[in-house]
Amino acid sequence: MYHYTEETNKDLGVLLMYPATRTSRNGTAAQEKRRDTNGEERGFFHIWSFQTLGSNNDHHRNERKMQYHLNLLALAGQPFSMKVTFLGTNGWYDTLTGNTCSVLVQSAAYDIILDAGNGIAKADRYITQDKPVFLFISHLHLDHIAGLHTLIKFRFNKGLTIFGQPGITDALNRIICEPYTVPFSDLPYDVTITELTEGRHLVPFPVECLPLVHPVPCYGYRLELDGKVITYCTDTGACDNAVALARDADLLITECGLKPGASSPDWPHLNPEDAIRIAQKAHAQRLALMHFGAEVYRTLDDRREIERRFLPSYPGLIVTYDDMPIEV
Repeated sequence: MYHYTEETNKDLGVLLMYPATRTSRNGTAAQEKRRDTNGEERGFFHIWSFQTLGSNNDHHRNERKMQYHLNLLALAGQPFSMKVTFLGTNGWYDTLTGNTCSVLVQSAAYDIILDAGNGIAKADRYITQDKPVFLFISHLHLDHIAGLHTLIKFRFNKGLTIFGQPGITDALNRIICEPYTVPFSDLPYDVTITELTEGRHLVPFPVECLPLVHPVPCYGYRLELDGKVITYCTDTGACDNAVALARDADLLITECGLKPGASSPDWPHLNPEDAIRIAQKAHAQRLALMHFGAEVYRTLDDRREIERRFLPSYPGLIVTYDDMPIEV
């Protein structure tokens, strides 16, 4: 018998759905693994039952929400892998090598965007805009928020929720406004800005945020979705919080602002060796490098040199480029 666990987040009005388990009714949910026809281990979702919450009206409402998410997941034993697309992989400014920072994570029920550099403008190439969209902002340097002025082009049918550190609401409303761009309140869909304190939250999926080492306040994020863990840490110097957020992650996404062997103590960033050490200490399965300093990584060959030099010693290394997709 397979167990399906769900939980209601009343603030956001959605169901949290955990992957199936082979467990008892009161057991803890964890994703079941099976091998697909190619022999690869994949996560499968099954339905056994779901808990009735509150009154009969609540029960029927939750049934409808459950069915909505089932339609999204296309359940009945079908495998699902999250897709991560690197929309923008440059740090500081756009060049021919790419746009500034933005990453799209497509989970079963949500579309998640990490940072809003100019790469975010390409998100509608990859999504239907029919899922709830969650945008996590690491910090307020312009290469991480400049793309917010393109939000007017989207039609997020389930709305947009923006997450960031305390104070981000006022800061963004001072930038995303007239005469600079279209204010959030005038966009053709609902926008909510939610400030997250340091620690763990349910948003509706579990997320942990911790401060990183940078000249301005900056968050790293650990996202737990569809039985997987994706960690996002950029911009930062080497620090214990990056290791903590990346602990046993399926994918660690972090920066590579510096060339091998370079350092920048007054303006902390990572070189490839720093990033690999963080991944190794955290036992992360894979490490994706992005936020390549535009002034030092002037060509894609400069990035490929990292792969040639470090991949033999760290097989989980991924050197990203704009529009690169990977499965998690």
